[in-house]
Amino acid sequence: MTETPQERYEISSDPARLDAARIHNWLSNGSYWAKGRTREHQDRAIAGSLNFGAYDLASGEQAGYARVVTDLATFAWLCDVYVDPAARGHGLGGRLVAAARDHLAPTGVYRFMLATADAHGVYEKAGFQPLDNPDRWMALQFR
Repeated sequence: MTETPQERYEISSDPARLDAARIHNWLSNGSYWAKGRTREHQDRAIAGSLNFGAYDLASGEQAGYARVVTDLATFAWLCDVYVDPAARGHGLGGRLVAAARDHLAPTGVYRFMLATADAHGVYEKAGFQPLDNPDRWMALQFR
């Protein structure tokens, strides 16, 4: 009998449990959006964000990560969602996204955004939809 993700993994927003070295390795080496990000930048991002970790209940090792940049009042940006390749295929990414959504729901945040090149289905299951008016959004990139 195979364990479900709920039976095998725990989601926590406790920053003391985060494995910052593992998160940095995952994102700087294994993602398309943060490739080459320095450890200093990643540590600063963690320190200034609401973070969610997924932890294997048997080993205690971190198996996934999601980060939210938010004012906890009107706006939130979901980013850096990553599941260790060995833990993929069990819905863990969706659980991380749902945990972030559910954590923010009581705060009154009414605009929760993200950008993705390849995981639309994961985010749609949590209620995310394409923008009605994407032409209203702008960005400033410093590099």
